[in-house]
Amino acid sequence: MKSRAGLALAGAVLLALGGCKTIHHFTRGNSCNKPQPYMKATSIPPLKVPEGLDAPDTSHALDVPKLDTPAPPPRTPKDPCLSAPPSFNVPQPNARVGE
Repeated sequence: MKSRAGLALAGAVLLALGGCKTIHHFTRGNSCNKPQPYMKATSIPPLKVPEGLDAPDTSHALDVPKLDTPAPPPRTPKDPCLSAPPSFNVPQPNARVGE
């Protein structure tokens, strides 16, 4: 009975140390490749200053470059998140053991 309680406690501690990402991964799956709210963002026209008011200082403003490269292929929900490291266990074709 003590071993079951100890095992349950160890599992709870590991889950707590894993943080919310572990819980999120098991409960909701891989959601980073689903459409996100920011993807619907659009540009707005430049600021128009009413007559009689001073324009804000834009000397330190950043210019956003135009995107003229083709978009990457869309990712599916089954693809890993780009923030997740790739698998390092790559199978070797025609690998022979002992040579």
